[in-house]
Amino acid sequence: MNVRKFLLMVSAIVVLSAALSAQSWQQVTNHATFTASVALLQTDGTVMVHKYNSTNWWKLTPDINGSYQNGTWSQLGSMPSGYTPLYYGSSVLNDGRVLVEGGEYLNLSAVWTNKGALYNPKTNVWTNIAPPTGWANIGDAQQVILANGTLLQANSLTSQQATFNATTFAWTSVGSGKADGNDEEGYALLPSGKILTIDANNTSNLTNSEIMDPTTFAWSSAGSTIVKLPDLTSNGGGSHEIGPMILRPDGTVFATGATANTAIYNTSTGVWSVGPTFPTSGGQLDAADAPACLLPSGNVLVTLSPGIFGTNTKFYEYDGSGFIAEPVTTNSPSKSSYEFRMVVLPTGQVLATDGTADVEIYTPTGSPNSAWAPTITQVGTTLTHGKTFSIKGTQFNGLSQDCAYGDDAQSASNYPLVRITNTATGHVFYAKTHNHSTMGVATGAASVTTKFDVPVGIELGASTLVVVTNGIPSVAKNVTIN
Repeated sequence: MNVRKFLLMVSAIVVLSAALSAQSWQQVTNHATFTASVALLQTDGTVMVHKYNSTNWWKLTPDINGSYQNGTWSQLGSMPSGYTPLYYGSSVLNDGRVLVEGGEYLNLSAVWTNKGALYNPKTNVWTNIAPPTGWANIGDAQQVILANGTLLQANSLTSQQATFNATTFAWTSVGSGKADGNDEEGYALLPSGKILTIDANNTSNLTNSEIMDPTTFAWSSAGSTIVKLPDLTSNGGGSHEIGPMILRPDGTVFATGATANTAIYNTSTGVWSVGPTFPTSGGQLDAADAPACLLPSGNVLVTLSPGIFGTNTKFYEYDGSGFIAEPVTTNSPSKSSYEFRMVVLPTGQVLATDGTADVEIYTPTGSPNSAWAPTITQVGTTLTHGKTFSIKGTQFNGLSQDCAYGDDAQSASNYPLVRITNTATGHVFYAKTHNHSTMGVATGAASVTTKFDVPVGIELGASTLVVVTNGIPSVAKNVTIN
């Protein structure tokens, strides 16, 4: 299942030129000096990027005008010695810390490790995290932050799940009734707070989906996807790969496959329908192990390549009915979809890495519906630099987790960022947010809160403040920084 993936990742990098559109992909001005892999949006507006096959992480900080294109790199603290994972679970916790769990490879050796580490951005230090009791492996396993802020972790080699207590570092075994093993599957957080997955190992039902109730942690069938999405046969053959699932603002989940198929899950009715098939370009395209992101317009940016682990990656936007071809990145012709990682920035752009030093940013067209934006109902009008404040409003966590990959990487960013712009200079500052009252999505008119730390070095005077989630900002509030 993973041999071809391994061989491709360690093969020589061939950099080919590709036609780029000024409106779409553009390399960052300050090129990375490391091979960039998983990227996670931090609650202070920076982007944390893992160096491929290493213990090292780097940070991309936007420039004073809020541009990630012109941002600068700085190195962060390293993970514990010997923990060099590939294809692992990763999440930004409710308090802003980052949990990394498992790894299909360590130092390019297949081990399905049960190692894990927790990063504290305040101290710039990683801490070893012991695995759940009895778990010899975690591997390239999926994880998700539940609406109540609890992290749910899967074991890739079994049907087990466990929840993580971020205060005590203790794990609790949960989950019952899972129809198949967790391997290769992904999680989608629904507006109800339930978790949707599509079976990738169920040889007796090749189109089965499942849903987990977080109050009981019991799994039950979510119905048939109608068309087959995993690369799986009734005798257990195939790679078992599948594509990502993205919750869209209309309440549907766009589910992609390692086949040519897609399917649509209606979260209101619980009914599946058939989606459009993927285009053919240099062969039948699929999303086997591939990232996808929800854009502010409501379209989904998908990463596709021909065959299982084939090269010559293409990018398309799914607009709710069909696929719109988009330009490719510099390395796309020599890359397979599984090598890419993506994350949505507060600007509404998408940052992509591909396991090389090439880091590029996609600037989409289209505007969000104003109803999708967060709203601020309460915030102080005078804010003191270096102090912590509370802010209240609605839809602070957006309408979607935003980005998905599945088992090999997670880069969800359904949490609020606070952006402050100085009126006189136009300079942009992000205030680190933490302790969000919910990590749910599409929370509607429910009142939610978070705390934010006004930076010590922020410019003083008249400013505007917005909450931004899913790349969509709220209406600005006038504030004074003193």
